[in-house]
Amino acid sequence: MKNFVHEFKSFAMKGNVMDLAVGVVIGAAFGKIVSSLVADIITPIIGFLVGGVKFTELKLNLGEFTNGIAPVTINYGNFLQTIFDFIIIAFAIFIAIKGMNKLKRAHEAKEAAPIAEEVILLREIRDLLKK
Repeated sequence: MKNFVHEFKSFAMKGNVMDLAVGVVIGAAFGKIVSSLVADIITPIIGFLVGGVKFTELKLNLGEFTNGIAPVTINYGNFLQTIFDFIIIAFAIFIAIKGMNKLKRAHEAKEAAPIAEEVILLREIRDLLKK
């Protein structure tokens, strides 16, 4: 049991697990923000432009209201809302990753910059003087 606890502690404290946990929490919050953006701002604008349609109210009735029982409906408006959410979230993640890759390439190019010959010679002289 002691070995199991030690192994679990080692696993849980690895950097990748903690990074993943932070990513999940931030991703969940980011998803809520984007969902609100789509549901509260973008979808109403699109609905207004297409004649005052509220997407979440779009549905297909598969029957009639009988004996106090509501008909079964296919709520394709909610499905459209979810598709809008996905497209906007995917686009935002694409832009973020593209920006991070650009910064990473710039950082790698800076690190890979050739060292001037004078600097190399000065380093060699310094190392010889240390000896």
